[in-house]
Amino acid sequence: MPYNKNMHTTGYYKEPGPKLDEESPFKSMMERFRFAAEILELDEGMFQYLASPVKQVIVSVPVVMDSGDIQVFEGYRVIHDNVLGPSKGGIRYAPDVNLEEVKALASWMTWKCAIVNVPFGGAKGGVRCDPNQLSRNELERLTRRYTANMLEVFGPDRDIPAPDMNTDEQIMAWIMDTYSMNAHKTENAVVTGKPIILGGSHGRKEATGRGVVTVTLAALNKAGIAPNKCTTVVQGFGNVGSVSAKLMYEQGSKVIAISDITGGYYNENGIDIPEAMEYAKKNDNSLEGYSEADKITNDELLQLECDVLIPAAKEDQISPRNADKINARIIAEGANGPITANADSILEDKGIMVVPDILANAGGVTVSYFEWVQDRQGYFWTEERVNRRLNRMMRAAFDNLFNVREEHDITLRQAAYVFGINKVATTLRMRGIYA
Repeated sequence: MPYNKNMHTTGYYKEPGPKLDEESPFKSMMERFRFAAEILELDEGMFQYLASPVKQVIVSVPVVMDSGDIQVFEGYRVIHDNVLGPSKGGIRYAPDVNLEEVKALASWMTWKCAIVNVPFGGAKGGVRCDPNQLSRNELERLTRRYTANMLEVFGPDRDIPAPDMNTDEQIMAWIMDTYSMNAHKTENAVVTGKPIILGGSHGRKEATGRGVVTVTLAALNKAGIAPNKCTTVVQGFGNVGSVSAKLMYEQGSKVIAISDITGGYYNENGIDIPEAMEYAKKNDNSLEGYSEADKITNDELLQLECDVLIPAAKEDQISPRNADKINARIIAEGANGPITANADSILEDKGIMVVPDILANAGGVTVSYFEWVQDRQGYFWTEERVNRRLNRMMRAAFDNLFNVREEHDITLRQAAYVFGINKVATTLRMRGIYA
């Protein structure tokens, strides 16, 4: 039954949790969660169950610094849900990591896994620290002590970490080794995003950007736009943004603008993306001074007229402040939460199709699942097989959400939450509540 946009919102859907505030990704997530819950007519108990994390762990992480002094950091791990399978999610190191942020990211992982049909629940972790101020040895000691404190949480059948902000394959290797030493056996399935020599998967680094492009091509097909006839703008030129730009370029799209922390770079005739990537690589991963395009601001970049806009930088980049100035036909969210909840309706009124983050950037967790499967089997796939299976799963997920969108006459983002929440709720009803 199509959703009535004039339906009155009442009851518990508006009561629990903080009210909408564009500064908080958690609040944006809760606003979208409430909307889907009302369409699905979830009862109050189910709503509260799905809105509440299964487990929240806060640990002190004492580290002996190179100076000999002891410094204590705070670490987190939130398991939002494990109904579909063991929980899965990254670990981030940053000075502003906090429990509310980790809770929001863990819940996003739950819906993301459900949407792409990966048998995992959602989790997230973090340590409040500035990794740029830590030596390599301090970073290793921090990682190993955090892991030791999480030995009863982590496990290949319980909770599987992965890289996130300021963490990488080396940190995953330290986590794997610490867990393995305590388990008295090598357990490479306890983390994903590892070096290939330790059981990592081919294609993992490019997976998120590749997934973004797969769903972008699907959206272009629905809009009747040929990839080699479209223009693309990409905000952010890190791993996700650069891979997305490169793959769109290879599809024949004219990539007219890219950006990084130094600003935007615009060329109406198109940018040679492999050349730009090579320039950034030689310039300390920076586009500063890139002379093949005109310098513009990131705000100006977001407002360029184009067929495809891929925000792959930070959260809250499109809000009521600038949503009415966006001139893209399709937005594919490469970053987490680049559009605030109170900007959704503005973009919808402009007729812009938004492919939401919990679908668009789910390529990373999909290939993490592939890595876990390969580790459990002890048999590893070629990169071509990884990419083929990733493309198939991402395209199937897009088609599922598009069907839900058509059925309820809602946006793709709303369809994503409806689909993901319904899958977890249906599974929970079938399993029941253990008492």
